[in-house]
Amino acid sequence: MATLLIVIIALALIFDYINGFHDAANSIATVVSTKVLSPFQAVAWAAFFNFVAFFIFKDHGVANTIAKTVHEADITLEVILAGLIAAIGWNLLTWWYGIPSSSSHTLIGGFAGAAIAHAGFQAIELATIGKIASFIILAPLIGMLVAFIISLWFLNSFRKSIVPKIVSLLIIAGTVYFVSNSFENHSSKILGFKKTEQTDKGLEIKDIPNKTPAQIMGIKKGDILVSVDARIIDDKKEFNRILKSHRSGDPITFVVIRKDELKEIKTTFQPRFETPILNYIAFGENVKWLLIGFIVISIALFTLFLNQLNYAQSERWFKRMQLVSSAAFSIGHGGNDSQKVMGIITVALIAGNQITSFEQMPNWVPLSCYAVIALGTMSGGWKIIKTMGSRITKVTPFEGVAAETAGALTLFVTEMFKIPVSTTHTITGSIIGVGATKRLSAVRWGVTINLLWAWILTIPVSALLAAGVYFIISLFK
Repeated sequence: MATLLIVIIALALIFDYINGFHDAANSIATVVSTKVLSPFQAVAWAAFFNFVAFFIFKDHGVANTIAKTVHEADITLEVILAGLIAAIGWNLLTWWYGIPSSSSHTLIGGFAGAAIAHAGFQAIELATIGKIASFIILAPLIGMLVAFIISLWFLNSFRKSIVPKIVSLLIIAGTVYFVSNSFENHSSKILGFKKTEQTDKGLEIKDIPNKTPAQIMGIKKGDILVSVDARIIDDKKEFNRILKSHRSGDPITFVVIRKDELKEIKTTFQPRFETPILNYIAFGENVKWLLIGFIVISIALFTLFLNQLNYAQSERWFKRMQLVSSAAFSIGHGGNDSQKVMGIITVALIAGNQITSFEQMPNWVPLSCYAVIALGTMSGGWKIIKTMGSRITKVTPFEGVAAETAGALTLFVTEMFKIPVSTTHTITGSIIGVGATKRLSAVRWGVTINLLWAWILTIPVSALLAAGVYFIISLFK
C-alpha cells in the first residue's frame, strides 16, 4: 500500500512536470513570436511566475473540484494509478505531434475513465464533470470575446476621438473601485464570515467553512456577531472598517450571541504575523486582482496617449506591457494547473489512509506541485510553441498584450469560481479573438478546427485509455 502510494505521488508529479513543458507554449508563445523575449528568457520568465502563484492561490478550490469528480467511496489507489498512466501517455503523444491539447481534461478524463472501469458510471459525479466539460467550449469563447473587445479598444484609441478616452477613464475608475472593494470585503470572507445577514442585534452568520479562523474560534452558523474589539457592529461595512483599522500584531476579539444557547460569548483570534489584520488575511486573495488592476489601469492610461505615438513608439510600449501581461497569464497558469495535480495527490492520500479529508492536505503538496510545474515550464515545449505562436495567426506585441490579458482575466475569474479550465483552450481562444479583429480570414481556421477536434476527443480518449490500463492493473491484483 505504502509503495503504491509513493509510486502514485511520483507519477502525479511527473504528470505535473509534463504539464509544465506541454503548456509552456500557453504562457510564452506570444512573447516569443513577437520577439519580446528569446525562447530561453521566455521559459525562465514563465517558470518564475508559475511558482509565484504558490503565494497567491491559497484556497485550492480548483483542486477540490478535481477531487470531487469521482465519488470518494469509489476511489482506490489502482483507479488513481490507471488515470495517471493514461493522462501521461496522452499528454506525451499530443506533445510529440505538437498538438496543444488540454492537460487538465486529460487528467480529468483519465481519472473518470478508471473510476468507471472500477465501479461503473455511478462512480463519477456527472454534474461536476459536465460543468468542467462545458468549459472546453466556454473558456476559449470567453477568452476570444475578451481579447476581441480589448483589441477593438486599442484600435479605436489610435484615432483622434474623445470616445475612447472617455471609455478609458471609465475603465480606470471602475477598476479602482473593484480592486478597493475587493480589499474592503475579502477580510471578513477570509476570516470565515462568507455569508452574513443584517439583523436588529448584529450580523447573523449564515455560513462557516471548515478550517477558517471563525470556525477554529468556535463561532457557529447561526451565531450573531455583535462587536469586534469592543466596537459595536452596525452593518457589514462597519465590520470591514474595524478589521481594516485593527492595530498591527494585536489579537482581535469577537463577541457573538450563541443562538442555540441565547448567551453572549467572547472569542479571540491572534494573527500569525506582525502585520495589520487586513494584510494578514487578504494578501493571497487580493494580489491577483491587484495585478490585473495594474495591467488594466496601465493599458487604460496608455490608450489615453496612444494616438500621439507613432508606430515604432507604440510597438516599443506594447512590448514592455507584454512582459507584465505574460507574467499575469503565467501566474494564472500556475494557479490553475498546479491545483489539478494537488487534487489528485490529495485523494490518493485519502485513499491511502494518510489523511481523512481534503482540508487536511499537507503543505508539501501545493509546494511540490508549484515547484515541479515551474521546472516543467523551464523545459519548454517548442513544437507546441510553434503552433500557438505562428500557425493560428500572426501575433504582434499589440495583439500579444490583448491575448495574454484576456487569458489572465479568464483564468483568474474561473479560478475564483473553482472551475478547472484549460489554459491551452483559454489562450488559443484569446489569440483567435485578436486575429479576428483584423479580419476573419487572418485566423487559420483549418488549424483551429484541428485543435478543436483534439480538445473534444481528449476526455473520452483519456477515459478509454485509463479504462484499458485499469483492466490490465486489475489482472495483477
